[in-house]
Amino acid sequence: MEETQQYYSIKSWAEEDRPREKLLMKGREALSDAELLAILIGSGTKKKSAVDLSKDILFSIQNNLNQLGKISIHDLMKFPGIGEAKAISIAAALELGRRRKENSNPLKRDKITTSRDAFEILQSHLSDLPHEEFWVLLLNRANNFIKKVSVSKGGITGTVVDAKLILKSAIENLATSIVLCHNHPSGNLKPSQADIDLTKNLKQAGQMIDMQILDHIIIAGNGYFSFADEGMM
Repeated sequence: MEETQQYYSIKSWAEEDRPREKLLMKGREALSDAELLAILIGSGTKKKSAVDLSKDILFSIQNNLNQLGKISIHDLMKFPGIGEAKAISIAAALELGRRRKENSNPLKRDKITTSRDAFEILQSHLSDLPHEEFWVLLLNRANNFIKKVSVSKGGITGTVVDAKLILKSAIENLATSIVLCHNHPSGNLKPSQADIDLTKNLKQAGQMIDMQILDHIIIAGNGYFSFADEGMM
């Protein structure tokens, strides 16, 4: 006789083991990553509980929550039992986490004096993206931070950057210096020849209007590459 495996829904679990009830009884710190994700998912399938489904998702990314932040809604929907609504719930929760991290960083600094300062301002924007984006940080003459500006969005391997738009944005915001910044979704921090050429061209264009290009930061995950630190400016 073929042996069949009996499936138990979360409702059949002891109350203290159900994710929602466990959170109420023991606090959110007591829950595993899979249990927290299961609360977002809400329900599983006929064959798997929400917790088991969450374990499958986490296993696919080696239980790396940073990688979870990079999964698109389309890729989440490839898992049986994850429809558009559940995928959107997961994406929204991850975005809230990203924004919380951004707001909790001591980024209300008045002055940018190191490449690390620039990296910390834009890490939360760029580190988890599956595509390239190019941003600039605008500074005044005393290197006080004015604002960050999104310049362009591209694909996995690159994005088109218009030097005129960067300089126009700087002039309109009365900036006197700029820090360039973009991400490498591949995780490779080494600048490409296109990155090097762009930096050189922007620096030359900036000199014509007395606009300093102080640095070019490349972000990949939790790391970064600084042109200024490497003597490439």
